[in-house]
Amino acid sequence: MHQFYTALLLITLCNFQQIFAQDRPNILWISAEDLSPHFASYGDNTVKTPNIDRLAKEGIVYERVYTTAGVCAPSRCAIITGNYQTRVGGHNMRTLNSTYPEKTGLPKEYNVVPPAEIRCFPEYLRAAGYYTCNNEKTDYQFTAPPTVWDESSKTASWRKRPAGKPFFAVINFTTTHESQVWARSKNPLRVDPAKVPLPPYYPDNALVRTDVARHYSNLSELDDQVGEVLQQLEADGLLDKTIIFFWTDHGDGLPFFKREIYRRGLHIPLIIRFPNRAQAGTRNQSLISAIDFGPTVLSLAGIPTPPQMDGRAFLGKYAAKKGRKWVFAARDRMDSEYDRSRSVMNQQFQYVRNFYPERPRYQNIEYRTQQPGMAEMLRLKAAGQLQGDQLLWFEPTKPREELYDWVKDPFQLHNLADLPEYSTTLKKMRKVMDQWLVQTKDLGGIPERELVKQMWNGGDKPPLTSAPSIQMTSNELRISCATPGASIAFREKGSSTWEVYTQPIPKPLKTIEAMAMRIGYTASEIVTFN
Repeated sequence: MHQFYTALLLITLCNFQQIFAQDRPNILWISAEDLSPHFASYGDNTVKTPNIDRLAKEGIVYERVYTTAGVCAPSRCAIITGNYQTRVGGHNMRTLNSTYPEKTGLPKEYNVVPPAEIRCFPEYLRAAGYYTCNNEKTDYQFTAPPTVWDESSKTASWRKRPAGKPFFAVINFTTTHESQVWARSKNPLRVDPAKVPLPPYYPDNALVRTDVARHYSNLSELDDQVGEVLQQLEADGLLDKTIIFFWTDHGDGLPFFKREIYRRGLHIPLIIRFPNRAQAGTRNQSLISAIDFGPTVLSLAGIPTPPQMDGRAFLGKYAAKKGRKWVFAARDRMDSEYDRSRSVMNQQFQYVRNFYPERPRYQNIEYRTQQPGMAEMLRLKAAGQLQGDQLLWFEPTKPREELYDWVKDPFQLHNLADLPEYSTTLKKMRKVMDQWLVQTKDLGGIPERELVKQMWNGGDKPPLTSAPSIQMTSNELRISCATPGASIAFREKGSSTWEVYTQPIPKPLKTIEAMAMRIGYTASEIVTFN
């Protein structure tokens, strides 16, 4: 079985390496954090965003795009692998940095170990001849193997690529992250707090309005940054040679938005601009999941979707013939606080299943209390001054099942699950949920400490990737690894960049170094061949 996974990967990557069409496009992702679709192209004119508006006018605006989680790391885990985070074990927020071991009993941090066949999708692009770079956030719930990016750093740029290579570049902006509501509090506001829209579950006072205005102001600053990227592309003569994606990792970084499994926590903008401005100014209402982003990039590069991916391409040579009927999402541990909910959504309804209905929706997550509006909401609650819909988040329990018509009820205030006239819809979505949980082998029901133990093969530390084996024939070098699912990297000694090993290497004239790493495992030692 070990040799099977390694052989399968090499065959797959070798096949991708044959894709060298002259018209392979450059592809750029511009991603932002914690941001719902607050743009004129989505009907919100609260703040001016001329650069993002330009992308919308020259590209396609996708109106119904959803992440698989309402929080960063699980969402990004799903995006980079093209698989639901609940399948690969990356559903808890978060596994790196800190798991709050004093409360959870977990190791302070751990790398998620996905099934052996799972890869980060940029590895397939590298194998096909692309230069891949990431600037700079990863937050995948695991350390990416060196085969994923040519460079991942604060200075990573398409400008560093070798001549003649197409690129896949990612630029991540943190400007609209939740933390920037308080971190940028001294920056001048670019929008009047009195003019920002408030959802019905927010109290209407100066502190809350200022936080929302700050979030919109940060969006305006983000737009400036997007404009700088577009200027760089134009200066390099690449604007009309690059497919541009603009997207965010989940909904707003505001109370009762971020971390939530409701539509407001999952609904994100997606704008795609093509070099020839194909379909410029058009709108698309197809259901799209963020796990579809990776397969779509591969498809645009002429690479078929790997069979183990849950995501499906919606553009390019290998676009799926049928669109989605459903999109799914999950909510699990958030920092030190445990809960478990699952969601399925279609073009009108959202069904939510809560596995711990005895627990409130609100969780005492210390990090977000640094936001003045959040602290104010807690103060008002303690004083008994919240009323009506403002108390919804703080109810002591929640229903086991929730059903919302999000088209008619966009704030999702009215649970329809107990109404007989919606019983058919409820039963249908309940069945779809049951099937999804089984089909994707949802790991959320396994206690996290037990899950870590399973990932570590019963040990008390991450498994070690076996050192690669190097064999030399008369005219070529062959490299293999006994660890199932390991990616193999090689380089000439002295080089700082690892290459993806996909097929035998012609007899080298210099010393070759090789290493191997399975996602979540400790990387192997480096071996050399003279």
